[in-house]
Amino acid sequence: MPSATTPQQDVPQNAPHIAIIGAGIAGINLALGLLPRKIPFTIYERAPSFREIGAGIGFSPNSERAMASLSAETLSAFKKAANPNQEDYFQWVFGFGNSDSDDEENKPLYKLHVGKDGFQGSRRSDILEAWAKLIPEEFIKFGKELDAISDNPNEPVILKFKDGTTAQASAVIACDGIRSSVRDQILSQPLPPGYTQKFCFRTLVPMTEAKPFLGEYNSTRRIMYNGPGAHIITYPVAFNSFLNILVVVSDSEPWPDTTHTIPDCEKNEVTEFFKGWNKTVRSIVELLPERLEKWAIFDMAENPAPYYSKGRVCIAGDAAHATGPHLGAGGGLGVEDALCLSGLLEAVAKELGSGKKKGDEAKLVEKALKAYNDVRYERTQWVVKATREAVDLFHWTDPRGKDQEEFAKEITERFHRIWEYDVDGMVREAVEGFRK
Repeated sequence: MPSATTPQQDVPQNAPHIAIIGAGIAGINLALGLLPRKIPFTIYERAPSFREIGAGIGFSPNSERAMASLSAETLSAFKKAANPNQEDYFQWVFGFGNSDSDDEENKPLYKLHVGKDGFQGSRRSDILEAWAKLIPEEFIKFGKELDAISDNPNEPVILKFKDGTTAQASAVIACDGIRSSVRDQILSQPLPPGYTQKFCFRTLVPMTEAKPFLGEYNSTRRIMYNGPGAHIITYPVAFNSFLNILVVVSDSEPWPDTTHTIPDCEKNEVTEFFKGWNKTVRSIVELLPERLEKWAIFDMAENPAPYYSKGRVCIAGDAAHATGPHLGAGGGLGVEDALCLSGLLEAVAKELGSGKKKGDEAKLVEKALKAYNDVRYERTQWVVKATREAVDLFHWTDPRGKDQEEFAKEITERFHRIWEYDVDGMVREAVEGFRK
């Protein structure tokens, strides 16, 4: 397991310099993978500082294995920020039914074993802050909004920023999110993300307020409440000091706004929708603040990028394969991308150190990014599709979502395919493809 404090000494000093666009999950994890491999990099982030919302995020077992392979510190930082699980299961219950009877409350739908602390959650801001502390400040430049990239033969890649400055790099890895500007530049035509016909409300509620409404058990487990046209997921974060609440609702109308959020919505909108649901669900809704932001859920399912790399530029994370949150896999895919790219760029550096001329760098980088595309494309596109299928089960659009046996089969298959992925085998396959 690589360590930032015990860098590998056989990597050459003329290693390629990597420009990382975006300081989100994929970008930060890529940086954490390059550090112990002695690959120089600069992160360019358009925001003036780290400004992450406090909503919760979960990372599944495959994500943790990828973190461990990036560096020991990457996984350790996550574990220190992650909330300990009260039990080793992810559970779904029937949330629909206007009953106040405790005997009929939270009828089990399915419990899926995830292993000891196998699907831990954290506030997004907490984990990104913990990871960012591992990266020297001089490696991150804030207030840098990319305007254009020039990738010409026999020259470094040139980055032009909207503040008029420029920078050079051996390769550009764009982790600039679902509305990626780099994606538009490397594809033959812009492919915008599409509205999934789902929107959500999310909030963090102090546990001192949540427990009187929901009780100890419902406040301290990862539980999803399913029903017609909606689901709610709750789980504790910040060491059980907050309950993360995510409310997802199906929508038949076009998204009415040019941005992905509508601020200052009334709680009554949510209350009215869930008035036919059970007592626990109605109690969760009661915990929501009176004014809410409504978040549209967009993904890349309808306009998938046909490829992730072109020349010495590639896209990763949400820029490449943005997906909804319904399988808890989007952030983890970004970590996997980071590991794959770290292994490939290390292979490039070693090739350059074995006697290859500096002039061979461009060809090696392009070949490495092509290998990344070849290994990552099928899996990530499948997750985008599987996530849409899963939310149809949760919302009973797919009638198998109401059948316990069918639901268990469909959900287990999807989650296990995500969780059991061989991340180290992925790196080996990518490097072998690069060396061919």
